[in-house]
This record gives sequence, C-alpha cells and structure tokens, in this order.
Amino acid sequence: MKRSVLSFAYGFCIASLFLAGGCQTVTTTHTQQIGGPKFPPSDPAQVQLLQSIPTRPHVRLGELRAEPSSTTTDVTKIETALRQEAAKLGADAAIVVSDRTEVTGATVTGPLRDRSVERELGRVIIAIAIKYQ
Repeated sequence: MKRSVLSFAYGFCIASLFLAGGCQTVTTTHTQQIGGPKFPPSDPAQVQLLQSIPTRPHVRLGELRAEPSSTTTDVTKIETALRQEAAKLGADAAIVVSDRTEVTGATVTGPLRDRSVERELGRVIIAIAIKYQ
C-alpha cells in the first residue's frame, strides 16, 4: 500500500512539472522524395525557411510535417523543429507550403452502445525540403 502511494506521488510530481512547463513540443516527421538525391545531414542553423519557391536552381528532397502540441507553442520552437527535420535530409532550405488547423486525432468516450467521438484539432505545418544546385 505504501509503495503504491509513493508511486502515485512520484507520478503526480512528474505530471505537475510537465504541466507547469507548458509541454510545448513540436512533433516532426519527413518523407524523402522517391528516387531523389540523398545528401549527408546539413547544419540546422544554416537551413533557411522560405514562404515562396526560390528562383535559384534547386532539387526537391522531401516533405516535412510539423505538429505543435498546442496552439500557443512559440513560433521559434516550430521553426527550429522544421530546420532540424530539413537538416536530416541535407537541405539548404524548407519552403512552407501549408500552415492550417486540421483533425489530428479523436477521443472516444462512453459505454459500448452509446459512444461519442470528439475530433481533436491541431495545427499542422507542411514544408518542402530543398537543396540548392
């Protein structure tokens, strides 16, 4: 009994720390271009974030996806996460092509015969990783 109370208290303290910190994380993924060139990772600090297609010749390396954990997540955290993900592909820049709110999950509640599904909306940013030629 004493052990379970201690475990609960420990878990409660950890959860409180996460809530106090805001838990503002950004989940990122990338999809490499099929048949595209492969490059060694680049320096994330050197990756540019662009809002339009550059006139400079470039090749497309893949698509990036960023999902902030909250609508209040700081923009600099999102930008840093995109730069880091683009750098994994060896990119020189990432072109942001979409920044919107969409369904990112769902919560099912209630008994088996009377369930309700509540959609979860979240911010999703899509970018294209490129390498200058």
